[in-house]
Amino acid sequence: MKFSLDLTVETQSNWIDVVMADIPSFLQDHADCERKASAMALSLVAKYPDRKEIIPELIATGIEELEHFQQVYKIMSSRGVPLASEIEQDPYIKGLMSLIYSDSQRRFLDRLLLASIIECRGAERFRLISSAMVNDELLKGFYYNLWVSEAKHGHIFVKMALVYFDKEQVYDRLNYLNIEEGKIVKGLKLRPALH
Repeated sequence: MKFSLDLTVETQSNWIDVVMADIPSFLQDHADCERKASAMALSLVAKYPDRKEIIPELIATGIEELEHFQQVYKIMSSRGVPLASEIEQDPYIKGLMSLIYSDSQRRFLDRLLLASIIECRGAERFRLISSAMVNDELLKGFYYNLWVSEAKHGHIFVKMALVYFDKEQVYDRLNYLNIEEGKIVKGLKLRPALH
């Protein structure tokens, strides 16, 4: 069953050209994103230990994201691409974080819903990369599999939110955040990065 919403804005078509022109930088950024995604899922466990209904799924998601990091790192190593020396601030994530409510209850909802949107954006972009990798079967298959995985994660986080909040509240807020995410994406400078 589909829980997430469709993105309101598609990625600009020339984003893929920027990525294809600098695959090593994209891989570095992608590795950073997977590390951060794993840490985010586990930080929700640490921050909300009383939310027992979703802890197993958060742990599983954190492990899966860490496995994705391991897979990206293996590809990078085989191509002589080092990890980035520091994780740079992501303007996309910074923009999304500015939308989060400050009170505890609504902040929890926002973190889950933004996680869904981020995963949906990742899925869209992994699909674009997989389609563009006509001369690299390894990366084509790798990004195809990640596309499927990220799309699944987009649903998981909304499903988690529905455990604690009523459907109307979840989807009203998700719709608002989704629209705002589209505005952020439209304003981003194109770079060889996932976001």
